[in-house]
Amino acid sequence: MLGNEMLIELERYIQNHLDRELVVCKSAEPYIESEKYIVEEIHQNELENFIETHRKPTLNQVLFRFIDQSGARDSDVYKKAGIDRKHFSKIRTNPNYRPRKNTVIALALALELDFEDTNELLGAAGYSLSDSETYDLVIRFCLEKEIYDLYSVNQALDYFSLKPLV
Repeated sequence: MLGNEMLIELERYIQNHLDRELVVCKSAEPYIESEKYIVEEIHQNELENFIETHRKPTLNQVLFRFIDQSGARDSDVYKKAGIDRKHFSKIRTNPNYRPRKNTVIALALALELDFEDTNELLGAAGYSLSDSETYDLVIRFCLEKEIYDLYSVNQALDYFSLKPLV
């Protein structure tokens, strides 16, 4: 059980970190439900503001922006990426859908994106290319050398006994 000194120290700690007065349970002052609600509401608003401020576009938004910029038709992109129409439709219609990393890389190659744009597309899906993974380095090499042909990229991956993209 925490002693009075520890509770006072805890109260100061919370006050210093939140810049507002909080009443600790079992302290000399009674715990007030309305203060708890206000504090929770402040935290919720801070969280919502943080998310709103830092949220980036979804994979769906980034992918279709790149497709629009390229002037390519959707069917050309998904065929070149080796993705079937049903899977591509799922990516298009469900903004919360997150395809596998291989699929996102295949789409980046189909769109002939450079390294920076590929990273943006991967980042929108929650992925990245690592400098410590052979698989990712092979992909990065192909991007830097502008090798966008899926068959050629799969050959490079196979050379290192790595799983092909699709």
